Amino acid sequence: MQQRRYHHGNLRQALVDAALLLIETKGPTGFTLSEAAKNAGVTPAAVYRHFEGREDLIAEAALQGFAIFAERMETAYNGGQPNALRAFEATGQAYLNFARTHRGHYVAMFESGLPLQRSPELNHAAMEAQKVLQAAAVELSKHIPAEKRPPPQMFAAHIWALSHGVVELFARGVPGGRSPIPAEQLLESGMGIYLRGLGLIAPD
Repeated sequence: MQQRRYHHGNLRQALVDAALLLIETKGPTGFTLSEAAKNAGVTPAAVYRHFEGREDLIAEAALQGFAIFAERMETAYNGGQPNALRAFEATGQAYLNFARTHRGHYVAMFESGLPLQRSPELNHAAMEAQKVLQAAAVELSKHIPAEKRPPPQMFAAHIWALSHGVVELFARGVPGGRSPIPAEQLLESGMGIYLRGLGLIAPD
């Protein structure tokens, strides 16, 4: 049965899917290649036809995650519609939604300890997701005179860090489970306070 599954199925993706479940339940260092192989229905030796080791398997999971993440961010940004502020805020919410719906990918991407420079493909995929937020930041700050405009890359990075912090502290389990305020509202209000402080949006 294992040989039939190998020849007629997509073993490489089956191993990634098995690893994602293990990463979600056990963490990126809490499982072995043998466990991933068993869950995929193949022998451990079959894994090495596609991956050099566990880190290689995790890197592929992260690569696929960044591709999905970038697409989610691009969709949320929606070409800057209905306006620059709402589009910018939507990218932050997309960060939360991705972390909740793709937990295995999220951990592989941000908590596995793998350097993005491990491969050109992984680094490129990660940069694509950041480009969406940076493009949104550029649009949001266009109305400010150039000499007074905060660097878009700077405040895009700050919003990325804020989004990541809200995910880690309040969105990884039950939404708002460790806060009386839902994670979405925490992120939205935090972004508002920060952006107003920079003069990017008008005071309430």
